Amino acid sequence: MIEQLQTGSSRILAFKLSGKLHDEDYKIFVPAVDAAVATEGEIRLFVQFEEDFQGWDLHAAWDDVKFAASHYSDFYRIAIVGDRKWEEWMARVCKPFTSASVGYFDVSEAEVAWAWLREDL
Repeated sequence: MIEQLQTGSSRILAFKLSGKLHDEDYKIFVPAVDAAVATEGEIRLFVQFEEDFQGWDLHAAWDDVKFAASHYSDFYRIAIVGDRKWEEWMARVCKPFTSASVGYFDVSEAEVAWAWLREDL
């Protein structure tokens, strides 16, 4: 499931990811990002992996690849928050697929991630 969080800024989008992601999740997530980019241009993204996050089903994984390809230059910074090694590894793997600065933060550093994301706003 992808749940959008309130950020107090139209230039920052935030989402919590839990369970296993499916195509239906991207039908909500992608339009939210598209609308923000259309209004604001380059935006900042906060993504928090919840403790029960289990990854993507095959269709959602494809949706994620398409999303990354179509939004390569739409982000200024991406803060990824999690507590598992594979999530940290995934943050490093995604760097070549975006022009954004990508930072990975342990769940205990969520406030640091928010501060980094809001710098220079």
